[in-house]
Amino acid sequence: MIDGLIGGKVYGKPVERKGQSGKQFVTAKVRAAAGDGESLFVNVIAFDGAAQTALLALDEGDSVSLSGVLTPKVWTDKNGDTRPALDMVAHVVLTAYHVKRKRQAVQGSDGGDERDEGRQAGKGRGVFERPDDILS
Repeated sequence: MIDGLIGGKVYGKPVERKGQSGKQFVTAKVRAAAGDGESLFVNVIAFDGAAQTALLALDEGDSVSLSGVLTPKVWTDKNGDTRPALDMVAHVVLTAYHVKRKRQAVQGSDGGDERDEGRQAGKGRGVFERPDDILS
């Protein structure tokens, strides 16, 4: 077992299924970019209710990040070439919607003003708003 975090785009539409025991789960395919410019398919299954809901809200081509247990696999394409793949049991699903909602919640809690005692947010931590901030 490998705990991992992957990011990519949904390939096809996630599907809700029911196991023999009657337990609900969701399956999806995610196309993740590999370091060599190729794509890597990640076969995702989610048993957690929040992860299932997040996956079902996605459509093909939507960006997604997932955290969970990874299992390396190999599959054979139409030409007989072997290709790597991953199976993932997703525990957490993060989408652009979640990021937007979190950002709004944070900005709403302080009125959107990220200043602390007259100091700019991120100042001294390598985050700058203008090029002149680097020198000050």
